[in-house]
Amino acid sequence: MADVGDKRPSYDSPTTPFRKVVLPAEETVQIPRPPAAGPSVPLRPPAGNPPVQQPPARQSPPQQPPPAQPPADRGGPGPLPQPPMRQQPLYPPPSPPLPIPKPPRRGIGDIPIKAVYLLGAILATVLAVFLIFVVFSGDVPTNKQPVERVAPVAPVPSSGAPSGSVAPTATESPLVLPPVPKSKAYPTLSGTASVVTGLIGDTNAGITYPRLAAPWKAKSFPPFSIAQRIGKVAVPHTVIGSAMFPGDSPATKPSKDADYRELATQAARWSLRTQYPAGATLAWTASQKIPVGKGWTLGYQVTYTFNGKQQVAQAMVTVVEVGKTKPAMLLASIPETNKKYWRDINTLVQRVRPL
Repeated sequence: MADVGDKRPSYDSPTTPFRKVVLPAEETVQIPRPPAAGPSVPLRPPAGNPPVQQPPARQSPPQQPPPAQPPADRGGPGPLPQPPMRQQPLYPPPSPPLPIPKPPRRGIGDIPIKAVYLLGAILATVLAVFLIFVVFSGDVPTNKQPVERVAPVAPVPSSGAPSGSVAPTATESPLVLPPVPKSKAYPTLSGTASVVTGLIGDTNAGITYPRLAAPWKAKSFPPFSIAQRIGKVAVPHTVIGSAMFPGDSPATKPSKDADYRELATQAARWSLRTQYPAGATLAWTASQKIPVGKGWTLGYQVTYTFNGKQQVAQAMVTVVEVGKTKPAMLLASIPETNKKYWRDINTLVQRVRPL
């Protein structure tokens, strides 16, 4: 029976010391050292060991050694310094501006046909407007307010004149009047102005003026073609009337302000004989041009005696050029008994116009 101690366990005990493995001398592996730079020297095998044949190693292509630079002589001049490298700009330099080509010359045939039509239309429009102004330059612009066309009043004998008598003219029995001022603004009269309800257009005389509200009423009253009245038809009259100048036609058509001022003086003289009691006198209160067109306006205060009592009245007369030798006339007379309507005379002076 074998000794138990001779049996070796199938595994090594953790406490079993490592065994030293010795290889035979024939199995010693020699690792060649890489050749050093410089002249190659063959390695000698160690003594006692036969040389081992190594397989030939793969030969690498010979490398060209860098060119040797001569050693710098510290005492002599060294190598020349390298010039600094020029830095390339980040952006290319701007190119010079290109020359502007001259536009080709264009002739009349190069004009677009649309431009020709447009120019022709503009010229035609300008010519049409010019012709309209030339043809209608003498027309009087119409008023914006509606004009009431009142038919002329048929002349009838007045209550103070005998039947069949002829109305006196401005050149009959001339009265002596004070000198007329060349220019004097119309004063603002007392009273309250009546409401203007429209315009009266006297087609016979060729003028237009305000139509006043009640108590003014249009009535038949010769020798005026159209008349607005307050109260009964009696001397002294409260009347606004229009007609042609009540005298003979001038030899020539008036052209200067002095001519129209003289005609207005004759019309005022005529009003003293026809609208006031005998012996009436006047004093001038205004003398001025009409606001539109050619003509003249005179304002005056009339002094007269009625029923044994001296009274005054405010009056105005305007002559207007209407394209004829004889001008048109607008007369207004308001006695003292109706002095609260004196301001209506200012309304007439400011708004009388030729048709």
